[in-house]
Amino acid sequence: MSKLPDLEGLAVFAKVVELRSFAAAAEELAMSKATVSKAVTRLEERLGARLFNRTSRRLALTDAGQSLVERASRVLAEAQAAEEEASSQSSAPRGTVRMAVPMSLGITTLGPVLPGFFEAYPDVSVDLHLSDATVDLVGMGFDLALRVASLPDSSLVARRLRGVKRHVVAAPAYWDKHGRPGHPAGLAEHRGLTYGHQAAPETWRFQRGSEEASVRPKSVIRANNGDVLVPSLIAGVGVAVLPDFIVGPAVADGRLEAILVDWTAAPIALHLVMPPGGPRPARVDVLANYLGKALSAKG
Repeated sequence: MSKLPDLEGLAVFAKVVELRSFAAAAEELAMSKATVSKAVTRLEERLGARLFNRTSRRLALTDAGQSLVERASRVLAEAQAAEEEASSQSSAPRGTVRMAVPMSLGITTLGPVLPGFFEAYPDVSVDLHLSDATVDLVGMGFDLALRVASLPDSSLVARRLRGVKRHVVAAPAYWDKHGRPGHPAGLAEHRGLTYGHQAAPETWRFQRGSEEASVRPKSVIRANNGDVLVPSLIAGVGVAVLPDFIVGPAVADGRLEAILVDWTAAPIALHLVMPPGGPRPARVDVLANYLGKALSAKG
C-alpha cells in the first residue's frame, strides 16, 4: 500500500453515497460515469473489500462501505472547505502583503497615502520592509516593491508610476561662499555628499538637450540613505544630487538652494515592481492598484 491515501477515491465514494447514484455523482463531479466507477473500484481493490452491493435498481452499502462512509464524507467535506477558504483568500482582499520600499520614499511618500488604503481595505495588512538596498523579491518572499531607479531589464513585472526629479543642492550660504557653477563641470571643485545606492555613485551625470556632462566632486561623505545627508547640506558642508521627495521641502522653504536647473540629472523614475507569474491574490492586486493611482497622482 502506498503511503498516501486514495483521497480522490474516498471523495468519489462519499459523493456516490450522498447522491445514491454513480450517474448523479458523475454529473455533479463533472466526470464520466466510467471514471467514477473506476475510482470506486480502485478504492475497493486497495481496501480488499466491496463497498457496494449493486443491482440494476438500487445501490446498497456493504458492511465495509458502512464503516467507511462517515470518514470518507468527512474527507470530502474538509477538502471542499479547504478549497473554499483558499479560493476566498485569493479572490477577496484580505491577508498580509509583504512590501519592500526605500527608506526615505517610505517615510515621505508612501506613509501619507497608506491610511486611505487601510480605510478602503480594512482586512488587508502590510508587512513593510524599509531599506534602500535592492532586495531579492522572489528569494525573500516579497509580494511587491517600490523602486526609484532606471530599471534594467529583468524577469520582474515593473510598472512605471512617474518620473522623479533630482536637484543639485547646497545651502545658500555655501553657494555664496564657494560660488554657483554655471556648468556641471564646475562641481568638480566642490565637496560632494554622495548617495551610495546607485550605479557609480561618485560620478554625477547630467543632460541638457543633446549635451551630456559628467563630474566627480570631492567626496566628503558617502551614505546609503539620502535623508542623513540633509542636515549636513543645510549646515553648509557641501553639495548633493538628491530626489525631490528628500530635499523638496528644504528647497521650498529656502534652507537649500537648487542650481543648474536647466540641466537634468540622469533620469530615474518611481516603479512598482512585482515578481513574475500570476494570478496574484486580491490583497496584492488592490494594494498595487491603489498605490499606482495614489503615487502617480503625486508626481
